[in-house]
Amino acid sequence: MKVLFTYDYGKEKMDSIRALGYEVEIIDEGRFTPEQVPYDAEVMCCYNPFDRLDITKFPNLKLIQLSSIGFDFIPKEDIINKSIILSNNRGGYSIPMGEWIVMNLLMLSRKAVKFWDNKKEKKWKLDSKLIELYGKTVTFLGTGTISSEAAKRLQGFEMNVVGVNTKGTDTLYFDKVYPLGEVKTAIEQADYLVMVLPFTEMTNHFLDKEKLSWMKNTAMLINVSRGNVIDEVALTEALKSKTLAGAALDVFEEEPLSADSELWEMENVFISPHNSWISEQRDNRRFNLIYENLKAYIKNKQLKNVVDIKRGY
Repeated sequence: MKVLFTYDYGKEKMDSIRALGYEVEIIDEGRFTPEQVPYDAEVMCCYNPFDRLDITKFPNLKLIQLSSIGFDFIPKEDIINKSIILSNNRGGYSIPMGEWIVMNLLMLSRKAVKFWDNKKEKKWKLDSKLIELYGKTVTFLGTGTISSEAAKRLQGFEMNVVGVNTKGTDTLYFDKVYPLGEVKTAIEQADYLVMVLPFTEMTNHFLDKEKLSWMKNTAMLINVSRGNVIDEVALTEALKSKTLAGAALDVFEEEPLSADSELWEMENVFISPHNSWISEQRDNRRFNLIYENLKAYIKNKQLKNVVDIKRGY
């Protein structure tokens, strides 16, 4: 059975895949030519080669194992029509992203960026308007593995941790979880609102002008999911008018963020380049998932993280 990798995890790891009984082919996802593609592969492990690779040319393709959590970029109709199983890397980046959320909460409340700017200018200036996390309410829109890892790490801060999911299902580390129908209540009480929604047709511009107006003017926003879950124009206006106190944004509707975006110039906005998932453990974690799923697949056992393409998660 042939498996196509678009990333080389190193000889030792690739040999462990061969030991499972696979024939391994490797192409560089960013540099491959059509002639290099082994179209007889039954399994493909990749991130996003789909803008240069036509999966309809694979007669035997049965499983695509993504190294990403999101899959809004895949050729959905082709995968559905060919009955290809799709598995993602849900949970693989949750620890670094959970840590990133905590970092953003602290940076926004303690004005860390401003102090860093002062340091560069050798400016010694006391700021008496810093905020504690203690006793504040943080609301997570989405209570999946990323939110759970962040909520776990916030227990020591003694915050009120609120979540929103489809049915209001109780989730570990959350003090209260609201159903989607009560999202207004959850947003209105937030001192910090964290966007961790998957990107689907339903969540496109989920946080729009109306929902932004439900937020306290002292509240701050963090987005680590997809830029499209927020109406960026409405967000920019809310930040400009100070009806929203600040934001930490790791994702944007168009990436890279245009140099013309007003968000770059705002003192109350921290911008990072879709970097929240990165850590020194990322390759190990995603390879471990790939290994376990390939071991299960060749033995015809249940796979981890199989996604429902039509639902979007």
